[in-house]
Amino acid sequence: MAFRRYDVQSESAQSSWARRRASLPPTGPAATAAEPAAAESNPQTPEGSPKAPKALLYEAKRRPSWGVGHRRSSSSSTGSQTNLIPIKDKPAVENPAMQALKLQKKYAGVVTQEEMLELINKFNAIDTDSTGRVTKTAVINAIQSSGAATYDRARETLKDVSVDASGKVELEDWVELNVKLKQQAQPVLPTRAGKVTVKGSNANVSHTINEDEREQFTSHINGVLEGDEHIGSRLPIPTNNMQIFDECRDGLLLCKLINDSVPDTIDIRVLNMPTAKRPLNNFQMTENNNIVITSAKAIGCSVVNIGSSDIAEGREHLILGLIWQIIRRGLLKHVDIKIHPELYRLCEEGETIDDLLKLTPDQILIRWFNYHLKAAGWHRRVANFSKDVSDGENYTVLLNQLKPDECSRDPLKTTDKLKRAEQVLQNADKIGCRKYLTPPALVAGNPRLNLAFVANLFNTWPCLEPLEPGQDLGPVDDFDAEGEREARVFTLWLNSLDVDPPVYNLFQDLKNGVVILSAFDKVAPGSVVWRRVSKPRNVPGSQDFGQSPPENEDEEETGVTPNMPQLSRFKCVENTNYAVDLAKANGMHLVGIQGADIVDGKKTLVLGLVWQLMRLNITKTLTALSGNNKPISDTEILKWANSKVATKPGSKPIRSFKDPSISTGIWFLDLLDAMKPGIVDYSLVSKNPQEYEEKRQNAKLAISIARKMNALIFLVPEDIVDVRAKLILTFVGSLMSLKV
Repeated sequence: MAFRRYDVQSESAQSSWARRRASLPPTGPAATAAEPAAAESNPQTPEGSPKAPKALLYEAKRRPSWGVGHRRSSSSSTGSQTNLIPIKDKPAVENPAMQALKLQKKYAGVVTQEEMLELINKFNAIDTDSTGRVTKTAVINAIQSSGAATYDRARETLKDVSVDASGKVELEDWVELNVKLKQQAQPVLPTRAGKVTVKGSNANVSHTINEDEREQFTSHINGVLEGDEHIGSRLPIPTNNMQIFDECRDGLLLCKLINDSVPDTIDIRVLNMPTAKRPLNNFQMTENNNIVITSAKAIGCSVVNIGSSDIAEGREHLILGLIWQIIRRGLLKHVDIKIHPELYRLCEEGETIDDLLKLTPDQILIRWFNYHLKAAGWHRRVANFSKDVSDGENYTVLLNQLKPDECSRDPLKTTDKLKRAEQVLQNADKIGCRKYLTPPALVAGNPRLNLAFVANLFNTWPCLEPLEPGQDLGPVDDFDAEGEREARVFTLWLNSLDVDPPVYNLFQDLKNGVVILSAFDKVAPGSVVWRRVSKPRNVPGSQDFGQSPPENEDEEETGVTPNMPQLSRFKCVENTNYAVDLAKANGMHLVGIQGADIVDGKKTLVLGLVWQLMRLNITKTLTALSGNNKPISDTEILKWANSKVATKPGSKPIRSFKDPSISTGIWFLDLLDAMKPGIVDYSLVSKNPQEYEEKRQNAKLAISIARKMNALIFLVPEDIVDVRAKLILTFVGSLMSLKV
């Protein structure tokens, strides 16, 4: 038996509605058509309430939000009670003929009654749970299956339909979509030179999507995630349409892609997983997408101007950029001298391995490419992944040098660039490396796809002779593990601020002072007087942009990565001295550090300065949230955390951020659950961990849950297990800054 809900405001209202109910005709199929007339002839409503709408008399209504057979009163009168009136055998939806008549009036002359009935029946067929609302993906797939439009055409047209905030499509939306598709005369996705233009967030904004990138990135995802236990059934994703962006909406695919690029970044146990009967709601998708954004930042991706809502809404240009950042991170992670010691062979005359460590992964790949071109006796060199490789000649020589038996130089005889590009890729296919590039993308000089192609070549066939046992690699600065971990966290944090230029090697990239000053300007906006700062010539806003260096100026390469613009040592020291002055002006405690120490890359002193700046960022954020304009001390942060944990029965406080009990991860889990009760599934927690791996699993769970709450966390589980106090403080500070 179904029930209808309304508010009882007075005895007269109760009796009025009792008489009304008594006057209702019998329910059932025979009475269905008679009910509208009865409703119109009896407009009586409870005293003080608005006139009862037709929808109050029928279960068929446009936006059911709490179940079939119930109606919530719109009255907000204080003290009102709630009654449930039983309604027997009421249909869950209106008779299709009645629905057709209503919609027919709106689309008179556009859709016939027979066509309208057919549309309604098709909608009911995809509305399998009879809620009156279906997902956008189901609608687009239904349109595509019926042959009414392609996937992309249906998807783009749906953007013009006034779907409500839930993102679910209702009957009227469905009809509107079909009418718009019927009326369209031209394709909705303008295409030119391998690029597609899609609508932006409003009618006046559009964005361009590179079709080659979309196709190749989708193909990469299909390959690396094939057979995945959670999303394998959704693969392969078609590479010839925009479906990839819809598959990213719930966050699961992107989380899996992040874990493929940097394993163990996300604890899969915290992800919200859909079931056949219970798809994810908007809140659950937002939590998953929070994990995507914060985890992408934590692995060093440049994630700017994109939030969880952008992913849920399928914003194509933002998602494509994020996918590239994640794939790029995975491709370049092995371009590391610690993994490939034979990269030492790329050192040029007079260089040491320490010089090689200053290069970015992209620059190392360029160096590797040229190393093989030189070994092949080829007269050309490459300096980029666009123009210098677009004719296919350098690729032909590189492939022949790597695998001479499989890859010939015959493409050099072909004059047509597009045909030569195809021959180059056929050679790559012979050695299992035909990925990421298409002939048009190669000829066009697409820098992303060319970088991916070369990185894949290096990862598959580096072809560098191993070093001889005991070979002297030259002086390399020793650095302890704790310093390396701090450097990693500080590098990720600086990049999360969107500093310009981005940081790859903390100690090298801070030497000219521009990055540290950029960070100061992000942490304390307006604190840097940029006219006092000397910038490399290609940095936007530089006063000497495009000009030659002053005559007789020292062009020493101190603090500058090879192939990057230069500042003289004098200018670098000027910048770094200014950074030290700003640090002191902001109350930082710096002992024995001068600008020259940063230019010289003294690691302990550089770490100390960046740590003070990161801590300033945390305290400024917390001070702004507190509203009392009083700086927050470490003691106050600790007190706040312990007060939260104290609300959990059986929990224990910590004495400091060096407390050994932190290593189990349980204190963090209790803190998270105290902040948001129920977010920790304690069945996944090791209650009394003794082994290192048990503690690491708890710490890993805590980090992923924090990211699910949208906290920006840069440390790794080992930092918690090893109780690295500075990094523990950054974790707690990030949690304290959340508005939970």
